[in-house]
Amino acid sequence: MERTVLQVSIFGLLLAFGTTQPKDDWEIYSFHINSTVSSRYATTIITSRVVNRKNESQEIEFHVRIPKNAFISKFRMFMDGQVYDGVVKAKEAAQQQYSDAVSRGESAGIVSSVGRTLEEFKTSVTVAALKKVTFELTYEELLKRTLGKYELQIHAQPMQPVKDFRVDVYIQENAGINFIDVKGGLSTGALANAITQTHADKQASVYFYPTVDQQKTCDSCNKKGMNGDLVIVYDVNRDSSLGDIKTSSGYFVHHFAPSQLQRIPKNVVFVIDKSGSMNGEKIEQTRTALIHILNDLAEDDFFGLITFDSSVSYWKRELVQADSQNVKSAKEFAVRIWAQGGTNINQALLDGSRMLNENPRKGSASILILLTDGDPTSGVTNLEQINRNVMEAIQGKFPLYCLGFGFDVNFSFLEKLSLLNNGVVRRIYADADADLQLKGFYDEVANPLLTDVTMIYTGAGNLTQTNFSQYYNGSEIVVAGQITDNNIETFVPSVVAISRNASIVFSDKNSTTKSTDSNIQRVWAYLTVKHLLEKELQYSGDEKVKIRNEILRLSLKYNFVTPLTSMVVTKEKTEVLHKPSEGGPPPPHGGHALLKQRSRLVHPITRPTLYGLMENTKYGAADRFQSVVEPDIRFLLQTENQSLPLCFDVPARSMFRLLHLPSTGFSVNGALDGLRGFNRIVVHSNPNITMTVDIVGIVIHDGQFLRKSSWQAGHVTTTAGSMTIIKWDTNIDISIGDTRLVILHHHDIAGEEFLWPVIKKRSSDSNAEGILAQKSADYEEVQPPFSKKLKIKDQEINVTRSRAIDLSVSPAAISPCLLISAESALQSPLADFTLASI
Repeated sequence: MERTVLQVSIFGLLLAFGTTQPKDDWEIYSFHINSTVSSRYATTIITSRVVNRKNESQEIEFHVRIPKNAFISKFRMFMDGQVYDGVVKAKEAAQQQYSDAVSRGESAGIVSSVGRTLEEFKTSVTVAALKKVTFELTYEELLKRTLGKYELQIHAQPMQPVKDFRVDVYIQENAGINFIDVKGGLSTGALANAITQTHADKQASVYFYPTVDQQKTCDSCNKKGMNGDLVIVYDVNRDSSLGDIKTSSGYFVHHFAPSQLQRIPKNVVFVIDKSGSMNGEKIEQTRTALIHILNDLAEDDFFGLITFDSSVSYWKRELVQADSQNVKSAKEFAVRIWAQGGTNINQALLDGSRMLNENPRKGSASILILLTDGDPTSGVTNLEQINRNVMEAIQGKFPLYCLGFGFDVNFSFLEKLSLLNNGVVRRIYADADADLQLKGFYDEVANPLLTDVTMIYTGAGNLTQTNFSQYYNGSEIVVAGQITDNNIETFVPSVVAISRNASIVFSDKNSTTKSTDSNIQRVWAYLTVKHLLEKELQYSGDEKVKIRNEILRLSLKYNFVTPLTSMVVTKEKTEVLHKPSEGGPPPPHGGHALLKQRSRLVHPITRPTLYGLMENTKYGAADRFQSVVEPDIRFLLQTENQSLPLCFDVPARSMFRLLHLPSTGFSVNGALDGLRGFNRIVVHSNPNITMTVDIVGIVIHDGQFLRKSSWQAGHVTTTAGSMTIIKWDTNIDISIGDTRLVILHHHDIAGEEFLWPVIKKRSSDSNAEGILAQKSADYEEVQPPFSKKLKIKDQEINVTRSRAIDLSVSPAAISPCLLISAESALQSPLADFTLASI
């Protein structure tokens, strides 16, 4: 129930000693913020271009803060025709690399999650005399619906007026956009004329292009330029009670927000800290907020008030109806709340739980709300014991919402306490509007519509959170998952919950629609990481380690900066991508992990898995790769429901079309080295992205910039267009859409290097071409046991029992096989797959 805000605080581009530098020494000549929202998932790119006006080099710093709900996913610096990418790594490894770079006197930056409330990015780079630098930061967030609307909030403070300043926001919602509005300080006064807004059914755009003069004269502007917010507020149409369900490439996302429901009366108990640390403005603001909240109680609500310091005090010892007389009495009690004494959180929560448990009402929703500003100092003070006591008292019957006042509070304790009891935590900032913050939180939970909500997805797995204690008017439940075997026909979503008077089932056979939105998989990853971060707080021991490892794996795969990862940016003279420190996480797919999973990885159903290597070669346990004597290279082709794979030979100096997907323009071509395997594999992706992999490393060219990384550079995660590329020490993992390709880096016994491609997930594109796109063969034994012939598609084929090396795993392994011609194995002339160049 966090506030629905996507906020970027642009502290600008500062000189390392900025306060001592003349203004004309540097200039931000272009500053763009581009935010694209699709199915409530926002991807925001901040691009800032700076020129050094001095006749000597100087260091320029870039500093950005974003809210905790956003994950930074990319950072780049462009200088002198080179691009320098930030790399997401395990936090410990990232910190070590950052420290090493700084100790060497190199320019370095680091992105990290500051606790669990703020992510902060800061980097600097030395810019040569009269040269330019471009900074590009990308972050992602799923917008949360609060009080019937989504908010996209951008805070701009570039530190100087910028000639080319622009904010572009594009929103695409297939459910249809119900309304859109622009608010915030940057939408008032002279700046209002800089805003252009469009809205047509499923699409909306907001353009903010202030002139230099407008940037100086607005209400929140000065000679240093703008300093304020631009807030885009919108909501979507809701035609189905089951909600909006989108599927793409085997993943789905479900937005559930029914509105035509009767409000459920609530039972709410407020547990208010009045210890000595609450004295002064805090207790005054609490009293003010409590009086406003009491005024908003509906007459069919029941409520209770508990205050605590070293002991517990009651307005009444039981729940009472919120009629006018009781509300008036409660407000008089609130006015007399004074701060003194210690903090007995344990007893106060146990008494609040007892009050709700002893006054159950059919057809109502119970809520327990705690407000405190400090650690427990009286009664039970052991935090784990308090967690156990409160869980035992609540027993999952109602949520506990914890409000932490200020920064002296033990926020992590309150966070765990709320999560263990199906609630959330919220920090109340000790500012002049603290009473409005308290009232704002209450407004979010004031109108429950459903309780005991269970989201059910037949034919799907790897689901994010599916059980919710309550659903409130104006909010939204979002669930994502993977559709089993990508079979939409067996995918059946439904929701079971309790409304005011009875159990209710939501279902709609027509609610699921296919989408081309490539973000659906990232929404799943985003929600999964968020949910695992919450789970990790609740566990200890081996289970906690297991959850942390999964968080780390997903964070590295999807390039998310989370509390367990950081992004390091190091500008070096040779390597663009950097080597991690010792002790980093092992790759999830690589090294011996592949061998351990061999039975699964070499069992494709509808695609060939290519192995190698040569025939007529003697192999022993210690000599997996011997010198080759024949001018052929052998491939293994896994078959369907057969005991032995097929194998076939190809000329050892051929170049092949390995994979081509006409629907996306994605293609993979490879050149054999004449001896062992492939020495070069080239990957093409629209519009003009090329990645070349050889025994030295990888080179990515996007039409303008080159990015290079050697095999020795360690783990690196990057993106190129729609491709996600993860490089480990011994393999490169490439994902695009629903396709996943791994390129293994092998060494033979003499230390010679070569490559081998392996398809890990076959594309659903029915027009896919290339050796890797061929469906597996299904043969029939004509003369067992494999001495002479097989029958494939009614054709009898001569066969010889032989063997080949399985190069789809590392280390490689010898495999028996049935040797046939390449044309028979591929059911097409080999020339159909041969290229003159790659």
